[in-house]
Amino acid sequence: MNPTPKPRLNFDPTRPWTRRAFIRAAAAASVAAPVLVSGQIKKKHAKPTTPDTKLQHACIGVGGMGGVDLQNFLQHKRLQIVALCDVDSNTLNAAAKLVPGARLYSDWRELLEKEGDRIDSVNVAVPDHTHFSAAYSAIQRGKHVYCQKPLCHDVAEVRVLTEASLKQGVITQLGTQIASTIHDRRAVQWLKEGRIGKIKHAYLCSNRPGIEGYRLTGPRPEAAAKAPETLNWELWLGSAPARAFAPEVYHPAKWRCWQDFGTGWSGDIGCHIFDAVWKGLELKAPINVQAEVQESWKNSPARRADNWPQSNHITWTFPGNDKIEGNQLTLEWFDGEYFPPDHIRKLYSDDLSEYPVESSMLIGTEGALLIPHQHAPQLLPERKFASVQRPELASRNHYHHFADACLGGEKTESHFAQTGPMTEAILLGTVAIRRPGKKLEWNHNRMKITNDSEANRYLKRAYRHGWNVGPF
Repeated sequence: MNPTPKPRLNFDPTRPWTRRAFIRAAAAASVAAPVLVSGQIKKKHAKPTTPDTKLQHACIGVGGMGGVDLQNFLQHKRLQIVALCDVDSNTLNAAAKLVPGARLYSDWRELLEKEGDRIDSVNVAVPDHTHFSAAYSAIQRGKHVYCQKPLCHDVAEVRVLTEASLKQGVITQLGTQIASTIHDRRAVQWLKEGRIGKIKHAYLCSNRPGIEGYRLTGPRPEAAAKAPETLNWELWLGSAPARAFAPEVYHPAKWRCWQDFGTGWSGDIGCHIFDAVWKGLELKAPINVQAEVQESWKNSPARRADNWPQSNHITWTFPGNDKIEGNQLTLEWFDGEYFPPDHIRKLYSDDLSEYPVESSMLIGTEGALLIPHQHAPQLLPERKFASVQRPELASRNHYHHFADACLGGEKTESHFAQTGPMTEAILLGTVAIRRPGKKLEWNHNRMKITNDSEANRYLKRAYRHGWNVGPF
């Protein structure tokens, strides 16, 4: 067998998120049920579809993935980038050279205030802890939003942001660009067609080696340093707790491994690996979730208070449907030092080293489906499915699909109404990580973990004074 190519209300964060509290928050955020037209969200803010119309777009965050987003949006013929924002002037100035004449900002709040009706859409590519604040503020102004994954830092933020996008009728897209590839869309189609029968179990993994930003093994540094003049550290912190600047610790890349700012490896990459499985099986909110974590992290109070572990094994139980065998589905996630069981990996190859390090393996009643990240899905055993024709799908650019939708085209691949619930499930996994070994029972309607009051405090966080947005 040939191996696959390498592939303004302040809430007490210690109080449970009760149904009453959520309704109160939703009311404060002007959140209501979506307006539907023929089963789709009504595009209240879609621009006219005349050929000469151009989408006036602003980029919030232009470094890292923000730079990738910028390059892709620049290639759309009917999108004009008119404003750029970044807290790091070096990064901002480099991006400005690519977009002559764009108006420049260091504070996304100022951008949204001053740009007003001069922009139609934004993309949000900043650290996770600022996703909600920037995206929600833009949506409340009627702007279409492309937001990097994960959608938000906290479960409660995701729920409010999703509902706000439905209420405002804006176009949205989560930054899961692989979801638009022919590979992932083909996997979704095969699952919906029931090519491997009803699904009995799912194994997801991301064991990518050498991720520097996730290899911290100690508590945060005590010594403070002065932030460089090119970086507005106060704006970078935003709603997160006040922390002293430390070089090469947070900005520009290692923030992902800190609980204040990022969501760990499962939160960061989970949206990519989950996506085809979530869509193809039409999953809903989980029933429960449990996590097994790296022992050295589990036994270190200092690390548990600050960092995310480098290895996780998370197990969700999802309610069954007509694509699942039985009344429940067990879905497991493995990263770092945890790998899918040998007998599962051997379904692809006896040589375990050939198993795609980032992939999903779904076990069905009639076979198995391997979905390697960024590569073609494979039906297993190959001999049994040799005659199955691969569906012909048109190529698609995830960014351009968003811009086209804003200009009146078809709905996006990863709109928030679909990816919001998925992100909630993934972030419940990060809650379970912080309560290792405990099976957390989840009540989706009440937004509450019913059997562990301590876990509920991780569903939302207290925003730093002066940075409150919406109900937070």
